[in-house]
Amino acid sequence: MSKSLEEVNATVNTAQGTKWKRLLAFLGPAYMISVGYMDPGNWATDIAGGSQFGYSLIWVLVMSNLIALLLQSHCARLGIVAGKDLAQASRETYPKFVNYFLYILAEIAIAACDLAEVLGMAIGIHLLFPSVSILAGVCITVLDSFLLLFLLNKGIRKLEAFIISLVALIGISFLIQLIIAKPNLGEVATGLIPGIENDEALYIAIGIIGATVMPHNLYLHSSLVQTRKFRRNEEGIKKALRFNLIDSAVALNLALFVNAAILILAATSFFKQGVHNVTEIEDAHKLLEPMLGSALAPLLFAIALIAAGQSSTITSTLAGQVVMEGYLNLRIPPWIRRLVTRLLAIIPAVITILILGESSTGDMLILSQVILSLQLGFAVIPLIHFVSDAKKMGEFTIPRWQKILSWLAAGIIVSLNILLVFNFLKELVSNSENPILISFTIVPVCIFCLIMLFYIAIVPFFEKFYHYKRNEFHGEIKEIVFDELKPYQTIAITVDFSGSDNKAINKALMIGGKDANYILLHVLESTNAVVYGEDAFDMEREQDVLFLKRYVDEINAKGYKTQMALGFGSPKVAIPEMVKQNNCDVLIMGKHGHRAIKDILLGNTIEEVRHKIEIPLMLV
Repeated sequence: MSKSLEEVNATVNTAQGTKWKRLLAFLGPAYMISVGYMDPGNWATDIAGGSQFGYSLIWVLVMSNLIALLLQSHCARLGIVAGKDLAQASRETYPKFVNYFLYILAEIAIAACDLAEVLGMAIGIHLLFPSVSILAGVCITVLDSFLLLFLLNKGIRKLEAFIISLVALIGISFLIQLIIAKPNLGEVATGLIPGIENDEALYIAIGIIGATVMPHNLYLHSSLVQTRKFRRNEEGIKKALRFNLIDSAVALNLALFVNAAILILAATSFFKQGVHNVTEIEDAHKLLEPMLGSALAPLLFAIALIAAGQSSTITSTLAGQVVMEGYLNLRIPPWIRRLVTRLLAIIPAVITILILGESSTGDMLILSQVILSLQLGFAVIPLIHFVSDAKKMGEFTIPRWQKILSWLAAGIIVSLNILLVFNFLKELVSNSENPILISFTIVPVCIFCLIMLFYIAIVPFFEKFYHYKRNEFHGEIKEIVFDELKPYQTIAITVDFSGSDNKAINKALMIGGKDANYILLHVLESTNAVVYGEDAFDMEREQDVLFLKRYVDEINAKGYKTQMALGFGSPKVAIPEMVKQNNCDVLIMGKHGHRAIKDILLGNTIEEVRHKIEIPLMLV
């Protein structure tokens, strides 16, 4: 398996200079992760939460940030200690079917995340330049995929510096907006008391969790920490873990400040003024100036939105590369990967805007964050298993208190998601004109996903050593048990009077020599042969029998013992039957030479035959 993000893996040296220089060398990955916690999707959920429920959901932000800090520290631990990202660790642990399922979910999460970034940037461009429509802004965002490629070619530190400058711009913009808004700190503090008012508040809260603890960040962080080169001894690993924890704590608390600032700004500017239905980012921008009495606030709002969209779209497309390479062990040119990721986000955005109009963007943003939250359990649970695994992590497994908190966090996320899906299905079935159709389509899919979630959560506890065998790629090597060598007595050779017959016959004679018996098998596939079987007599049968006799005579003339056998109908059925009737020891077949579409049209005889015989099959 190749290294994660191989082009930048271990390219930043952290072992030189003073202690402060070494610390600074480690700083960077968490800032790239933090932009995912302040992307336009967060803005949508924070604005909706603040305008509808005031400060009451601040506790959800704080709880989400604590969960994020815990989980991101696990990602850094996995990447530093095991030298694998989350996708790679999953690939070598779970069965292939489960991995394909997890890969598809991860791609859906990345597409949902990128959808939020695309819409956010498009809205930001439209707010700064009203003549540019949101639809045109969506199309413009294709270009920033190539900006990522340019920056990554310059080195990971250049990319990190660009991201950090955008994060600083976002933070300063909201700090100024908060100063203009002048929220009451006493009222803000009441939002730290946990509570959910109703189902709508639950929907927003889950959106906030999905927007804060983002699944693609878990994959990306476990990869980005591997860009640091450090001593792979006990002291070096401990130092790397400590410095990365500092990096994560600073970066994620900055993200918490931005999220809290957006929610507080929405609560102060809208909820406190009696405006409770602000769900669109565009509406929030329009209302800031009249509500706060400042033309600077909406300008900073738009600039920060573009910065958030630009920075987070870079990290989501990078996460797409990590997920594809990790789960599928597939490397494609980076520009193709980033363009595909971007198109997966742009196409649904364009279709939705064309059908529902630009006013639907707010609902799309919130929905994208709920999709992220629903996928979160499928990334969090494997992560907890991996960093709790003593044989994978050695002495660097997480301590017991972290295991308890991690499973508690996973339990909260999964429970809220199950509640949300249950309420959604209940409402969908009750309001639908055709509830039976929903019951037999959407409901089974949800049940299947729930079963898979329980599988990845529970099975590793019972199959504790399963993945260590898989870690060796081919399992534990076993001693060879030698059978008594016996020469082949009867060798079957399929012939179709084409150029491949020469190779098949010569290979058979080389294997068996003059002591073996050879049987030339040919199947008559004419319409008469299919309908009448052995009773079929036509020109084709006569000619094929003559050709077979010629083959037999030529081989016998060389001193070999050869006979022929004629089959009728489908070769897939006839060949195994003739092999069994003649008690053959080995079957030699020439390749038919057609592939892809011709395989579908003409049929792949070899694949069918090999499953129906109990003797060795050799292809020539």
